[in-house]
Amino acid sequence: MDLQKAKRARYVRRKQHVRNSVSGTSDKPRLSVHRSNKHISCQLIDDEAGKTLAAVSTQQKSVSAEISGDGKIPQATKAGAKLVGQLIAEKAKEAGITSVVFDRNGYKYHGRVAELASAAREGGLKF
Repeated sequence: MDLQKAKRARYVRRKQHVRNSVSGTSDKPRLSVHRSNKHISCQLIDDEAGKTLAAVSTQQKSVSAEISGDGKIPQATKAGAKLVGQLIAEKAKEAGITSVVFDRNGYKYHGRVAELASAAREGGLKF
């Protein structure tokens, strides 16, 4: 059990290190990424107002159906992360947001997190 507590403490420390330098405004919201073993999600957050402007996750039925075809098996693969990145870029455009601050949330910038970021950039977000 001590190993799990130590891992969690290291994650929280990395997360705080990132959050100390990253903050979102209404003009330039924070694109926060959360990944788990089964899912990946992201939100556009205005930290000044404390509000979420847009959110996309592989747990949403429409996104899950696009990834797996039948919607029964949610996948947290690079393909899923790419789709989530594209969808958050579309929602940002609808809300009139072109520029964001990327919050990797303590996760390493590789794999699914990097795939989501590159798909959001391709979708038109600048960060």
